[in-house]
Amino acid sequence: MLPGSSYLSARSLRVARLRGKVGLYFVAALSVLAGMTDAIGFMATGDFVSFMSGNTTRLAVSLGEGEFALVLRIGVVLLAFVLGNALGVVIARLTGRRPWPLLSIIAALLALAGLLPLSWQLPALVAAVTAMGMINAVVEEVNGLPIGLTYVTGALSRFGRGLGRALLGERRHGWRVQLIPWTGMFVGAIAGVLLEQAFDLAALLFSALLAAALGLISLKIPRRWQLGYMPR
Repeated sequence: MLPGSSYLSARSLRVARLRGKVGLYFVAALSVLAGMTDAIGFMATGDFVSFMSGNTTRLAVSLGEGEFALVLRIGVVLLAFVLGNALGVVIARLTGRRPWPLLSIIAALLALAGLLPLSWQLPALVAAVTAMGMINAVVEEVNGLPIGLTYVTGALSRFGRGLGRALLGERRHGWRVQLIPWTGMFVGAIAGVLLEQAFDLAALLFSALLAAALGLISLKIPRRWQLGYMPR
């Protein structure tokens, strides 16, 4: 072993652990934002803002029952989410894969949704859904572990499979951290319920403030780490 190589290896390990810890804290905060926004949108409009599995089931049920106005509404929501994801990747690439420009746009969309009159419910919903699609491009993985911010079914599935392997005596790392986005979304949803009860759809302004705050916080994350979190 070359002189100093053991020191460099230990230092690299510490940096990797710190990068992972910071990334997971950031994921937790973003999941709180997603959960908060989803709960506000669902309570105020009856539609999911980030839970597209639920909206897909609702689309099928509405189609089967012949509720074509609802089919069109949910179809628009699903399309907005897909386009939001696409825009998130495009904007991330065009801005040099930095979180803060993306989070600034997300904050603006959520603020717009919160400021629109209640009679403009569908445009407000589309703006919020687009924002939640875009947020998935803020963090895609942490230290090689896949992360989902607006959907936790995959996280719970990965946690459950990891638990099964652990019960069989296999030692694999990373499966426990899948509870972080689930916990963040759950806590955020509770906050969203309380905010919606007090402010109705205008509660999305609190989501906008949180998104803007996370954009500012992201400026403190080392540039190399940001590149590792965001889509390539």
